[in-house]
Amino acid sequence: MTIKAAILGFGTVGQGIYQILQTKSSQLHKLLGDEVEVTSVLVHNIHKERFLPEDVYVTDRFDDVLNHNPDVIFEATVGVEPSYSYLKQAIDQHIHVVTANKVMFAAYGHELIKRAGQGTGVGYEATTAAGIPIIGTLTTLLQTNNITKVQGILNGTSNYILTAMQEQNKSFSEALQEAQTKGYAEADPTNDIEGHDAFYKLMILSQLLYEKQPEWSEVPLTGISNLTESDLKSAKDKGEKIRHVATLELVDGELKGTVKPLSLPPTHGLFGIEEVDNAINVTGDLVGSITLRGPGAGQLPTASAMIEDFVQIWQTAPIKQFI
Repeated sequence: MTIKAAILGFGTVGQGIYQILQTKSSQLHKLLGDEVEVTSVLVHNIHKERFLPEDVYVTDRFDDVLNHNPDVIFEATVGVEPSYSYLKQAIDQHIHVVTANKVMFAAYGHELIKRAGQGTGVGYEATTAAGIPIIGTLTTLLQTNNITKVQGILNGTSNYILTAMQEQNKSFSEALQEAQTKGYAEADPTNDIEGHDAFYKLMILSQLLYEKQPEWSEVPLTGISNLTESDLKSAKDKGEKIRHVATLELVDGELKGTVKPLSLPPTHGLFGIEEVDNAINVTGDLVGSITLRGPGAGQLPTASAMIEDFVQIWQTAPIKQFI
């Protein structure tokens, strides 16, 4: 038997998925018992040159992808639509889906998982912290703990800027320009520096942990663009560092979320997270406080998380759902 795979979106992450499926083909065969073959790729511009074998069908029509009868779909597009509609159709045809689309999954992930039921896998590790296996850790390794608080550096761009400002004494504008030059920040960096990206990831974690989310409009977002030299000096004088932190906490039984700059002491698990790294600090009633850190973005870390999700789904199908 051959496991048929489709890739939606062939940008940075989509190409990373294809690359891993090729370079790790022998290892995947041993893990899964069958070969994995990419049979179709969905793209926005059908005329753009791509270096793919002739037996990979490239199309801009999702119906063409479904007509190739994939066993799994890797979704690496942006925006809520049409990805949400695509994945609903795939799930209704009992096709396993793995996504990196954090905006869509924050809004509709719980609906997709409910729709999938017990027989169809939904993987979403890549939506939250790319190469950091926080979803897997929370669902398989911390099942008996009651998680009372989660704090995370969930955006590498803002962390890179804060590192440059505090370690190299650069201004915000200088640090942002450097981040853009290195490809860490978009031409319009609003989603990163104002906390929207971290917010979506926090909502995904909230749904996973508590099967609900705070009201989106009641989660305050404070970016890093208005930090002053005085703020940075005050933190430094106390031996602390400012980090852009997304926090989810149960307060008197009520779920509270925030995304804002915090001045952290050296004892905090997020204190030493530098450059574009991400990290998540989890507090459980049994385990106490633990921190996972690693690359929170990038082609191979994100694609790697998606492939690992797929392997887990295939090995355990019908999969135990996460939410």
